[in-house]
Amino acid sequence: MNPIARRGLVPLALLLAAAGAITVVVRADAQEPLAPNLLGSGGFNLAGNEMDMSGEWVPRFHEDNDERGNGPELGDYTGLPMNDAGRARADSWDPGWLSMPEWQCRPHPIDYIWRGPSQMRIWKEIDPQTRDLVAYHQYWLRSTDRPTFMDGRPRPPAGAPHTWGGFSKGEWDGDMLRITTTHMKEGYIRRNGVPRSAKATLVQYWIRHGSVMTGVMMIYDPVYLEEVHIRSSDYVLDPSQHIVPYPCEPKEEDVDRRPGQVPHYLPGTNKQLFEWADKFGIPHEAVRGGAASRYPEYRATVDAMLASKARIGIPDNANAPREAARPLAVPDMPADTGIRVVPVRDNIHVVMGAGGNITASIGGDGIMLVDTGRADASAQVLAALRQISPRPLMYILNTHFDPEHTGGNEALSKAGLAIRNTGGNTLLGREENVAMIIGHENVATQMRRAPDPPPFAAWPKDVYFGPEMTLFRWFNNEGVKLVHPNAAHTDADSFVHFRRADVIAAGDLYVNDRYPVIEVAQGGTINGLIDGVNRMLATAASDFMAEGGTMFVPGHGRISDSADVAYYRDMLTIVRDRVDEMRRRGMTVEQVKAARPTKDYDADFGATTGPWTTDMFVEAIYRTLPPPGGTR
Repeated sequence: MNPIARRGLVPLALLLAAAGAITVVVRADAQEPLAPNLLGSGGFNLAGNEMDMSGEWVPRFHEDNDERGNGPELGDYTGLPMNDAGRARADSWDPGWLSMPEWQCRPHPIDYIWRGPSQMRIWKEIDPQTRDLVAYHQYWLRSTDRPTFMDGRPRPPAGAPHTWGGFSKGEWDGDMLRITTTHMKEGYIRRNGVPRSAKATLVQYWIRHGSVMTGVMMIYDPVYLEEVHIRSSDYVLDPSQHIVPYPCEPKEEDVDRRPGQVPHYLPGTNKQLFEWADKFGIPHEAVRGGAASRYPEYRATVDAMLASKARIGIPDNANAPREAARPLAVPDMPADTGIRVVPVRDNIHVVMGAGGNITASIGGDGIMLVDTGRADASAQVLAALRQISPRPLMYILNTHFDPEHTGGNEALSKAGLAIRNTGGNTLLGREENVAMIIGHENVATQMRRAPDPPPFAAWPKDVYFGPEMTLFRWFNNEGVKLVHPNAAHTDADSFVHFRRADVIAAGDLYVNDRYPVIEVAQGGTINGLIDGVNRMLATAASDFMAEGGTMFVPGHGRISDSADVAYYRDMLTIVRDRVDEMRRRGMTVEQVKAARPTKDYDADFGATTGPWTTDMFVEAIYRTLPPPGGTR
């Protein structure tokens, strides 16, 4: 019988039955004993729907042993429902990537760790007043605590930070614990580069059969999978085990790596992809994954390839079209609509929904904003801020000059208050006593040069000229520093570091819901953008297991930490290197765009319509790279 469809016998029941203490009820259909009802004074009930999943569990390694040991071979995508984007991403993966300091302490993500070589601990969190089950907590070696909330709390909004463990809610399906997990950082399906995106949803079923626990996992990933990916693992109860600590400190493991280099293979250069397939005489196409390769009829395709001694190439009828798995809709996922304020840390908040993200420092000294959103959203932004604090708006810092980030400068500045030294002990007249706007000098220069320049009242009046600026005073108990990367998204960019809260407002140096705009006419370059992102990462520090620590507010998209920004930096660097290599081979910009050097990232960042498309991004990279004889 399918283990999901039946309930196993609790070993304690057998012991009690043998002693004559209870009666074991036997199923009439399958002749299998049911768990007994242990009731009485101070008793408990194992026959109800809510099984107790807590305990110390050790994995059984009788299946998929490659995942539990040294990892699978490079190029082994056998049986995985990968799409072309996932295949391209995996083909570019270089094991040297793991030696980068940003990734040395990364834990296994939640959809992989429970298949790894680690014990598992599950314990209950109980409400001290009601004695209700609040959450189950799960912990593995080289993993963070993953709570599964059982109290019905709502999911965070889509703009909230993602973590290695994600956000999990559990519910009982009979005596099975069904867990739905969202808000996961990007991870992997196999440890040979097969990716899993941050847009994926994980559904797990935990089924306890006495001293045996079975976990069935289903990954729905609209970015890298054609169909839902399903796998299972088994654990055995082991009360005497101990999960040892996992301290990790990143080191400089590759001293020969060039500054800014990200290890990866350019398309067509990974000569190791088929070594293991050739060793065992497996047709190349059979190890490339894809939904069709998971089904029994694919065996005929493999036999045909073996008969013809084909290594690459596949009969026309082998990949008969199948309906792609639709992404799982999570019913209680809050919709990110309208103006909303999301807390980040300490007194730092983010106002979302007004165009670009607005970072707000809110405290006893008043309000400081980083960017102001669109002009038409100013009244709503001000109203949202007033719901948090009645204190005056004192400062506006601009990360650049785009209207989605500076459109509210004039209206919000006029609604503010500034204290200035006028040579005496008085304030300026109220009609001029507006919130001070601060930015790099090129912000004002670009505003002045714009075809339709904004009003002078929207320009920054307090500008800095060098590589950075530290504000002259602590504001809301925060030291605030503006840093200017040269020729990045534009020539006017700044990122803002709130040093006490350790939050970086990145502006459009970092976005995670689209490809970054490189405004070539306004001095933007791909290398300057990558250098700016690396400078932010050098300013930041992650916390335990490469998570938390410095938090980032992107110009657009969800709140992040260093790991998210490092994934973004890797994407920029890899795509840059691909475009550069094609250009050095003499390909025209149209040929490069047609070759789709971004295809493994397009489902996450790309667009075919709108003000900034994937082709525009690729062309901006092509146009701003140094001459082919130069260096990156």
